[in-house]
Amino acid sequence: MGAMAAAARLAVAGHRVVLYERTATYGGAVARFERDGFAFDTGPGLLPLPAVYRDLFLKTGKESLEKCVDLVQVDPAARHVFADGTDLLLPGSSRAGVVDALNTALGPGAGDRWGDFLVRAREAWDRTRRPLLEEPLRPDWKVLAEREPYPSVPHKRLLRTRRARTLAEIGDWELRDPRLTALLESHALAYGLDPRNIPASAAVLPYMEHAFGTWYVRGGIRELARALYERCLARRVEFVFGAEVTRIVEKDGRVAGVEVAAEIAAEGGGFTEADHVVAGIDPVRLNGLTERLLQDDGDVRLDLESSRPGRFTVLLALRGAREAGAAHRTVVHAPDRTAELDHLSHRPDNDDLVPLTATVLRPDDPALRPDEEHESVVVSAVVPTETDWLEGDLAERRAESLVTAAEAAVPGLRERLLWREVRLPEAMSPPTLAAADGRFLCPSNTTRLPGLYLVGGWAHPGGGLPHTGMSGALVAGLIVEGPEFRGSQ
Repeated sequence: MGAMAAAARLAVAGHRVVLYERTATYGGAVARFERDGFAFDTGPGLLPLPAVYRDLFLKTGKESLEKCVDLVQVDPAARHVFADGTDLLLPGSSRAGVVDALNTALGPGAGDRWGDFLVRAREAWDRTRRPLLEEPLRPDWKVLAEREPYPSVPHKRLLRTRRARTLAEIGDWELRDPRLTALLESHALAYGLDPRNIPASAAVLPYMEHAFGTWYVRGGIRELARALYERCLARRVEFVFGAEVTRIVEKDGRVAGVEVAAEIAAEGGGFTEADHVVAGIDPVRLNGLTERLLQDDGDVRLDLESSRPGRFTVLLALRGAREAGAAHRTVVHAPDRTAELDHLSHRPDNDDLVPLTATVLRPDDPALRPDEEHESVVVSAVVPTETDWLEGDLAERRAESLVTAAEAAVPGLRERLLWREVRLPEAMSPPTLAAADGRFLCPSNTTRLPGLYLVGGWAHPGGGLPHTGMSGALVAGLIVEGPEFRGSQ
């Protein structure tokens, strides 16, 4: 998605753009599975911050995003089922509505504490939005790494006054309710982040959803990829599918083009000359395609050598109509927070099948089911990717545990189940975060090889649909305007 976002903008700016894709189709993780009249998003199921794609479609053609896809806001934003049985229906972007819902479901004062937290989270968002998301990574990026933008509340601990440095400490010290903590931390868990280790600046993740809403594209989020692909075609971007780039060619100290696997030479393989190369792959793979070191010890670098969590997904085909008023998204929280976080952090002797926080998506969308007497449901949870999911029946047992969790969201699920499809996880890249000595920043969109750029979830400003779209805008700006580009105004 980041590569297509850059391609469309560059084509509008007058560049001839050829996009080489290793697989047989466009969209990357924004994929789709179909069977027996059922259809499912196998990647992201919701779109936060749609303004990123509104801007992309505005800048690349006459038809707006809303003319190309049917975009609807999800309201209520989510249903949350907590381990103690508490059932919370959280409204959309209305702060007063959220506060009232929390006070009613969790007890007086809970909503007020969450509302006060959102005010502080907004301050963190205002401090980081432009330098962290809308501008290329600054040469003095350590400024972003050293300053914690979240204005935490002073907390007396062991005769000392301290402020929250991690997302978990915000929950412990400011929210003071395990259910509010679970609500807060679910936004980090969605990206495979351990709230005990990530900076307090991660407060911007729940704030983004609260402030800008959560959106769905009718027909599935795959329709967003389809619309972007068609926009690229309309701007005369050329696509070559089944084309694996095997080398990035350098000449006279700058990029000169790419070499593509010989087996597709008859269809445009071999060497292709280029003034600029934009790579939508992770930096480890990219380093293997070049003959020079693209980063040194002074650069931001992702630790890709260690395992990153991924999303384990189960697709459910159900008989019977979706009940009226069912929530589009339900988060079923894990009963043992510590066990879940230790599992994701690969602590020794931790059970591979510890219960996990499950997200259940039930879109009311006729395009995803054979008829009104059936329903398609997607259940997912974040798991370690280093697990050997092909060993024995481990994947089947994990799928069974997720179906069990989903029963809290879908009435009569097991009696309605026709079949299920399991999708094994691939490593995720989270959005970039400020503070924490830069451990949650992503590599710059520029590299040490002039003319070579990084785009997508493994590059600044990180993973997630909005962030990959932003990366496309940043790369296009750097190519069109040069190193002096400082982001859109």
